[in-house]
Amino acid sequence: MLPDHPTRDEIEAVFANDRFATEAAGCRVVEGARGRAVCEMVLGDVHKNAMDNVMGGAIFTLADFALAICCNIGEEPTVSVDSSISFFRSTKGAKLTATAVCDKPGRHLGFYTVLVEDDLGKAIAKMTATCYR
Repeated sequence: MLPDHPTRDEIEAVFANDRFATEAAGCRVVEGARGRAVCEMVLGDVHKNAMDNVMGGAIFTLADFALAICCNIGEEPTVSVDSSISFFRSTKGAKLTATAVCDKPGRHLGFYTVLVEDDLGKAIAKMTATCYR
């Protein structure tokens, strides 16, 4: 889908149609290369739940966006078939960053981990995913 070391502009062009992540949730590409991607989300009131914490769905959206980029750089078109997320704590920060890494690439299945951290240096959530090529 994308070459092994695409520019950020190339990544953004391919994922521009992920409008929920980019427009509604405000996810932004920071960097990407084969087996790794980093995305961020500046937090606002739209991301909050009734308890004034960042909604789990917003955190999952950021993690899923980073995963999509990570598993589609230097690989055949790839989609998630299973994912699980653990939420560690709420954040008092202003921004979340998701770092996705490939644990094991395979011809048909790939295994990935995404760590979501805030700008205060706290681990907020971890997603594991299995993806199909």
